[in-house]
Amino acid sequence: MSIAVIYGGTRPDGNTEQLTEEAVKGLTVDRIHLNTYTIRAIIDGRHAEEGFPEMNDDYKEVIDRVLAADVLIFATPVYWYSMSGIMKNFVDRWSQMMRDGDYPDFKKTMAAKKAYVIAVGGDLPEIKGLPMIQQFQYIFDFMGIRFEGYILGKGNKPGDVLQDAEGMFAAERLRNKLAALN
Repeated sequence: MSIAVIYGGTRPDGNTEQLTEEAVKGLTVDRIHLNTYTIRAIIDGRHAEEGFPEMNDDYKEVIDRVLAADVLIFATPVYWYSMSGIMKNFVDRWSQMMRDGDYPDFKKTMAAKKAYVIAVGGDLPEIKGLPMIQQFQYIFDFMGIRFEGYILGKGNKPGDVLQDAEGMFAAERLRNKLAALN
């Protein structure tokens, strides 16, 4: 069972990355740091005769890595009560992939996956992060992806999440669950 972690944070070794690394410690995972790629915002071509324009960015390189995994972990800070902008750009481009002739089975391939979300926020994330979790649920439902669970950690300044006992415990439980899949 292969696992890909899709990091949507912009701060190296930030709270979200620290909590996620706790969840995958000792496991073989493909770490995809979206901030190290050029992923352009979608230009909606759903209703245009010519369709979606070619973007000439790194998106297909990233999506190929995602498609190769069985389990996806979406790791994002809670930014303004939602996922990070870079994560949203990544997900928005799925609309384009569903109409890309090079990826005729994109939605079917994604539907075979399991997904988790790990997010960290500093302003009552266990409550204010829930709309973002619901957003992911709707995204996964649309794609047919099995949403297996989420962790909402607490942290603001770098390293704060390491003091979040509940978040760290949840990461350990997830690590044990993922290890059992292998």
